[in-house]
Amino acid sequence: MTSHPKRWQVAPPAPPSHVDRLSHLHPIVVQVLYNRGITDPDDASAFLNGAGEETNPFALEGIPAAVTRLRRALHAGEPIVVYGDFDADGVTATVLLVQTLRALGGQARPYIPHRVDEGYGLHKRVLTQLARSGARVVVTVDCGIRSLEEIAHANQLGLDIIITDHHSAGPKLPDALAVIDPKQADSRYPTRELAGVGVAYKLAQALLRSHRQTPVTSQDVSLEEEDLSDLIALGTVADLVPLMGENRTLVRRGLACLNRMERPGVEALCRQAGLQPGKVDTTAIGYALAPRLNAAGRMAHAKDAYQLLDTTYPAEAERLAGELSQLNRKRQQLTLETQEQARQLALEAGEDSFLLFASSPDFLAGIVGLAASRLVDEFYRPAVVVEMGKKVSRGSARSIPDFHITDALDACSDLLVQHGGHAAAAGFTVANDNLDELASRLRRLAAEKLTSVELSPVLSVDAEVELAQMSWELHHELAQLEPCGYANPHPLLLSRDVRVAGHRAVGNEGKHLKLTLTDGRVAWDAIAFRQGDWIDRLPDRVDLVYNLEVNEWNGQRRLQLNVQDIRPTGDDSTARLWLDGPESAREPTDA
Repeated sequence: MTSHPKRWQVAPPAPPSHVDRLSHLHPIVVQVLYNRGITDPDDASAFLNGAGEETNPFALEGIPAAVTRLRRALHAGEPIVVYGDFDADGVTATVLLVQTLRALGGQARPYIPHRVDEGYGLHKRVLTQLARSGARVVVTVDCGIRSLEEIAHANQLGLDIIITDHHSAGPKLPDALAVIDPKQADSRYPTRELAGVGVAYKLAQALLRSHRQTPVTSQDVSLEEEDLSDLIALGTVADLVPLMGENRTLVRRGLACLNRMERPGVEALCRQAGLQPGKVDTTAIGYALAPRLNAAGRMAHAKDAYQLLDTTYPAEAERLAGELSQLNRKRQQLTLETQEQARQLALEAGEDSFLLFASSPDFLAGIVGLAASRLVDEFYRPAVVVEMGKKVSRGSARSIPDFHITDALDACSDLLVQHGGHAAAAGFTVANDNLDELASRLRRLAAEKLTSVELSPVLSVDAEVELAQMSWELHHELAQLEPCGYANPHPLLLSRDVRVAGHRAVGNEGKHLKLTLTDGRVAWDAIAFRQGDWIDRLPDRVDLVYNLEVNEWNGQRRLQLNVQDIRPTGDDSTARLWLDGPESAREPTDA
């Protein structure tokens, strides 16, 4: 089994009539908007100007019942526990809701399970302890939608459970006091793809608005919805939900808040990552901030990330941010080691396997998901990596668009202790006696689904353009598409028959490629990360897919091409994706 070259799928050109309606914009920007399904001039203007709207939180199923119960708890001084998750989405959601409840005068405290000792989701033992400690209301964030037995147990203990979650619901909902999840079957909420922190925010938003209309306590509430927006941006971008619609509105506002760095933990985390105020964007969150927050739950305990975002003391924030950076460096090394071990184990199953499965007692629970992601990137197949315990094992699965991994786990539910997730990512607990059968059944399901699928990663190209069309003017207009991320990616452009005027390997061990490219009229600097293997075989003329970006170095700002893939000119393996229209293009899956 070898890694596969990428397929280039070029979106169909926008109709001339559509281009004419948006003639005040650069044609390439018009094409990108068309690819995103934005064809109306008013919608285009609103999208580029960031004039998105939020939906009334009370439109979300379960919010009215949850607000009623929490207001009663606030009025009576009942202890409230916010039960979270150990990833960046779960941690930010926990901080957001605890701070909101405390601002309203509530006795709120967090509980985040330990990834290794407890694992994801609700646990009967913990719920029993919470009830014994005096808790009367438990609000879940980023978990709970599939915890039927655990919530039935909580009901017997006299706990009122409010679920806020964004994972795919099972065939039956838990018998909770309120279930708030835009993916539940009867939900009419227009944005189904909120992150866990987004769902928690809608509950916090409803509580704050309800309190402003009819105060439930005498406490002076200085917290505003805007004060929570930095947490929403962190968790939403980290969890790879589509950055369209309400998510884009929330993240756009949250980035402005993040860049003010009013939260000591955010300021310290950015300082550790070398990020300056005003320079934090979705890329910075995804590659610098979120990995540090996630490192706490992967390598130690997520309560460290919680404390970092919750503290009001700069000195404590600096200490915690430093600890998370150290944990992240250790996490990076362990990820590489685990990836290689998992790779070897998975390949032992055979060259023709449609799903990669690797299990070992040497794997760490906090690393298996990352290793699975790396295997998917390398082989473009679903991948499952499992940490084997003494009696039960915990696994993480990552997948490709053609194979819904949570549906596959649903088909294996008789073998599993617990499972849940999205189309592209899931987690599970399995008894060791069922581990081999689980691997066999998942491979069989993948083979049935993927036999006729071309298993090669796809680069969805927004437009085929001349290199001479690149300019600062175009870059400024493309920047209005921010914040970019899942379902609204940075625009990918394709230029053909470009001459390579110069190239050299750069970076550790020459892993990257620095290029000078020209179309005969203008020369461009370019960087091709992790493509240093072209150094001895790069032809004189190439086709390339790239992003247009700004490179800042020594106080100078220059445009450069960030090359995602290279082909020798004349290679006919590029595929064009001709679609009927933007409605059928790139419908996002769960992430």
